[in-house]
Amino acid sequence: MLAFIAKRMLAVIPVMAVVSIVVFLLLRLSPGDPALVIAGENADAEAVQRIRVALGLDQPLLTQFLVWLRTMLSGDLGTSIFTNLPVADLILQRVEPTLSLALATMIFAILVAVPLGTVAGATAGSWLDRTLMVVSVVGFSVPAFVLGYCMIYVFSLQLGWAPVQGFTSISKGFLPFLRTIALPTVTLGLAYMVLIARITRASVLEMMGEDFIRTARAKGVVERLVVTHHALRNAAIPILTVIGIGVALLISGVVVIETVFNIPGVGRLVVDAILKRDYPVIQGVILLFSAVYVLINLTIDIGYALLDPRVRY
Repeated sequence: MLAFIAKRMLAVIPVMAVVSIVVFLLLRLSPGDPALVIAGENADAEAVQRIRVALGLDQPLLTQFLVWLRTMLSGDLGTSIFTNLPVADLILQRVEPTLSLALATMIFAILVAVPLGTVAGATAGSWLDRTLMVVSVVGFSVPAFVLGYCMIYVFSLQLGWAPVQGFTSISKGFLPFLRTIALPTVTLGLAYMVLIARITRASVLEMMGEDFIRTARAKGVVERLVVTHHALRNAAIPILTVIGIGVALLISGVVVIETVFNIPGVGRLVVDAILKRDYPVIQGVILLFSAVYVLINLTIDIGYALLDPRVRY
């Protein structure tokens, strides 16, 4: 087991190396010049060039990459071009809203989707199963930002149950925190939820036709235990897989939802940085998101080995 975990952890290194190279090249080769943004529209070419030299943007791409890589490996994500603050500090200032939204969404989606998908798979063709299929189609069809604006109109403007925008830290009380995080969580979690629910349904439905299920029923095992202890347990691998894959959907959705609900999180930080061409901030945030995605998938891989010992071999 330890050898399996060590092998998976070593595989993370080349993945992050490729991500860092791709991120660096995409930013540098895309249109736009941060020096021109800093200097302003009316600045002359000489002023723009001075800023480029000060920022090191006049250096060859390889030199810029090596300088950035050296500082990153030393634990320094660089300094923002516009605020002149360390990128790590900027991320730390914004990480609580993003982390709260992401964790709340994952908890909400998993706690709702797995039971619904399990019941739907065990009772295929029932009204619950058909309802889940309809909700799944709607959940995948409606863009998150459209659903977000609809939620704001109904629950904030019409009913007044939640604020239109903003974020309240949980340190200021759980209820104020819940009022600000509920709508973004449901909005972001709907697509994630229906994805998990559909895979759970399909996996449980497949397991319900296996011989060991018929054997358990023949032994007189209660149907509830047949579904939860036999069918769901053996269907766990595909469910874990889709939870890991859905993290990419979750990360991209955080950026959109933070913009819709005006949540001052890391997603808003990277949007502002993109508009300003703030290379260090963009690189730092994308690397952070990539690392989170890779680590969660590493955890999923370890979960495979724990649930099914055959995976280790």
